[in-house]
Amino acid sequence: MRANRIFVPLLALFFCAAEVRIGQAARQDPQPGKSAGQKSNNQSPGGGSPEQKPGGQYHLPMPESELVSLTVTVTDALDRLVTGLEIRNFEIYEDKVKQEITHFSFDDAPVNLGIVFDVSGSMKGMKLDRARDALKAFIQTSHSDDDFFLIGFNQRANLLAEFTSGEALANKLTLVDPGGQTALYDATYLGVEKVKQGRHSRNAILLISDGQDNSSRYTYGELRKRLREAGVQIYCIGIVEMGSGAGGSLDMQGQAILEEIAQSTGGKAFFPKSAAELEEITTRIALELRHQYSIGYSPTNANRDGQWHKIKVSVKAPKGWSNLRVQHKEGYYALGGKGAR
Repeated sequence: MRANRIFVPLLALFFCAAEVRIGQAARQDPQPGKSAGQKSNNQSPGGGSPEQKPGGQYHLPMPESELVSLTVTVTDALDRLVTGLEIRNFEIYEDKVKQEITHFSFDDAPVNLGIVFDVSGSMKGMKLDRARDALKAFIQTSHSDDDFFLIGFNQRANLLAEFTSGEALANKLTLVDPGGQTALYDATYLGVEKVKQGRHSRNAILLISDGQDNSSRYTYGELRKRLREAGVQIYCIGIVEMGSGAGGSLDMQGQAILEEIAQSTGGKAFFPKSAAELEEITTRIALELRHQYSIGYSPTNANRDGQWHKIKVSVKAPKGWSNLRVQHKEGYYALGGKGAR
């Protein structure tokens, strides 16, 4: 049996670099812009014969519509990304019932990425300039084959750039002229609909705003229901302050909403208070998207009753490790048809 391996990747210049070896084998972390294509595991639960796919993915053949797919991030007590775990380290529970994992991979795979960017009046000046610079760092750290689109929002949400390269998207940001109010819910809803049109199998959104919603047609309840249905991972950056006298209208309620959006979709919410921290966070998010596990299972409850099913993923930490934390979407609605899960 292959020796167990755990690695903590380098998080640019802002995070401690560390590599932990369990057993005798080790590998190099993927370089930015290159696909690792790492073989994740050659075990199949239940003794079945797995089908090997390009890039080291293994799964038991089954109809795609029957599979519940999860994007899972694992961190340690110091919030460092943990990679190299194997299928035997994970357990999945749906409505407190243990499930059999039928798909498992860890690949540096490209993502459909929606940038949902606040261009309301309060973003004028240095705040917008620093957000642009942070997004450039995000793009430079992302996978070279990621597809980006850009939604800008003030009192209305507008698609500013169709799916394109990171460089082309960065150029679009230079044309943004901020003004008006904040239709955050509408913009997020539009982003969720758009990102699912991409060519890659994984979807994510980066939402950046300095204020809470005051201009949307959709309510937060409507947005929350759509997020639960869509299964799109969302990372939120709430700019609570950006330098002395910069202002900003993101109060505790606004922060709580961003945190709930992120947590329910398997992402994270951040609230930087300086330009350096903002760039550090965007770099962290880009790296996190490249160091995630793809896990799938066929539910023991096959009834597509339209009800909400809660998911919990736990990690059985290898010897010498403790306090590993897991983030993933909270659950799904059991709707009929392909892609409902």
